[in-house]
Amino acid sequence: MPLPAIEPYPMPRSGDLPENRMSWTVHPDRCVLLVHDMQRYFLGALPDGGEPTTSLLANVAALRSACAERGAPRVYTAQPGSQPPRERGLLRDLWGEGLRDDPAHTAIAEELAPTGEEEVLTKRRYSAFAGTDLEHRIRAMGRDQLVLCGVYAHIGVLMTACDAFMRDIQAFVVADAVADFSADDHAMALSYAARRCAGTVTTAEVLAAFAG
Repeated sequence: MPLPAIEPYPMPRSGDLPENRMSWTVHPDRCVLLVHDMQRYFLGALPDGGEPTTSLLANVAALRSACAERGAPRVYTAQPGSQPPRERGLLRDLWGEGLRDDPAHTAIAEELAPTGEEEVLTKRRYSAFAGTDLEHRIRAMGRDQLVLCGVYAHIGVLMTACDAFMRDIQAFVVADAVADFSADDHAMALSYAARRCAGTVTTAEVLAAFAG
């Protein structure tokens, strides 16, 4: 089944965020930024030139720039195109064939294209930890926090946050640097994260932590 055509909706503001059960705060010397699945295929379902797309791209870029300035690691996830049925697994039952092996689908958004200093993990399931060495990389960097941005909030972003929690890695979902199928899906993802597995924060809060 193809991705739905996503109708425009406003990004949440600080006053819209759920109350976090966790008292964690982002520390530049402890965190890794994960730019989740910002590929043309997934972004193509979002409104072109409107919200939440405009804020998503701008806020992910701002987070990435702040991390680079402070020397905090940036890791990307990207799904491969044209996966054979065995590799695609049960995702095929819900989402069909997925991405084609074509830069029009697989390439990361041009304005966020990773540099040689930024690692790209090949990801085949919702969680960025599933079938990858992400946890090993985080530990090897001497880090224990994961700041999450990208798409889609209630699918891969939320599952990665849950997985991080179960590995004793503090996760933060940046509420206005993720996007989703709808405002309701977006809000649901933030609510679950704040109550069960992660801190929900704004881009401004993360940037303030890096500036401090």
